Amino acid sequence: MTLAQLRYLLAIIDANLNITLAAERVHATQPGISKQLKLLEEELGFQIFDRRGKSLERVTPAGSQVIERARVILSEAANIRTLAANHRRDAVGEMVIATTQTQARFVLPPALKQLKARSPDVSVRLNLFSDAERSVSAKQDADVLIASSMDWPQTADLVVPLYHWRRIALFPADHPLARTEGPLTLTELAAYPLIGYESALGTHASVAEAFAKAGSSAQFAYAAHDIEVIKTYVRAGLGVGLLAEMADVDADLVRRPVTGLPGCSAYALLRRDRVARDYVIDFVAALAPHVTRRELTRGLQPGGLSPAADAPDWREWRRQVEDRTARAAGRLVAA
Repeated sequence: MTLAQLRYLLAIIDANLNITLAAERVHATQPGISKQLKLLEEELGFQIFDRRGKSLERVTPAGSQVIERARVILSEAANIRTLAANHRRDAVGEMVIATTQTQARFVLPPALKQLKARSPDVSVRLNLFSDAERSVSAKQDADVLIASSMDWPQTADLVVPLYHWRRIALFPADHPLARTEGPLTLTELAAYPLIGYESALGTHASVAEAFAKAGSSAQFAYAAHDIEVIKTYVRAGLGVGLLAEMADVDADLVRRPVTGLPGCSAYALLRRDRVARDYVIDFVAALAPHVTRRELTRGLQPGGLSPAADAPDWREWRRQVEDRTARAAGRLVAA
């Protein structure tokens, strides 16, 4: 039995039993994978898959147990390679970030800039998702998950608080709401169709509940994944945008705070069952200036605790990150 055979086995599972697709993903040939699968089954003395002709039809009960343990073996093999790379101080590799479009556009750039300055040979791949369901699959292949929620994630993984944020309303300068002053109430917003991210509108029950508690019914009209699409719809007069306060707003649009909506918290999630590369920890430390690198390292240990420091609000977080980025740039220039 070899690690390559186990890797091919999992590739078949992840490709929904399509050997041709599995071969493409692991840069092997279909005959080569089929041969290694046959050798593995011969060594085990039973079939991992039921077959229909030359096609794989389903996983056998015994095969399910093999697959479960194969994932553990390959995960630990990857952890050993990571430990070795960290010991060698080898700052070369790829960092995979699972995150949303808002985080990718408006939150990550300063930390990515620090990463590039400190570890120029590390490439970054973003796996973008738009809702909680898709975040589960995106997390599986990611080194770090950057997301937001109203409820703190219940998980065995390390969750690092980043910042707290609230939603804003967005509308054209000639909109009736532009004639008002101060934060908008949910009663005022309920008079207009709402446009926003999919995760923040119809699929986010707490937003609808907040309107209901205020005695109003929200009109969820349009949902999109792209902020530019939302801005276009707002300009077209299709409704009022409902966005995260982190999003930049163009000069022709008016942004206004909203009272009555629940706040959200952004966080970084690191898997405790996976050894993190040093540059991944550096990246998360850059995103969380209120948390020390030592706290992150300790928190990733078995039985480790999440950082005790509470996250600042969005404006204070941005100020802290900008200060840290400036100090880091100054140290690089001095060096």
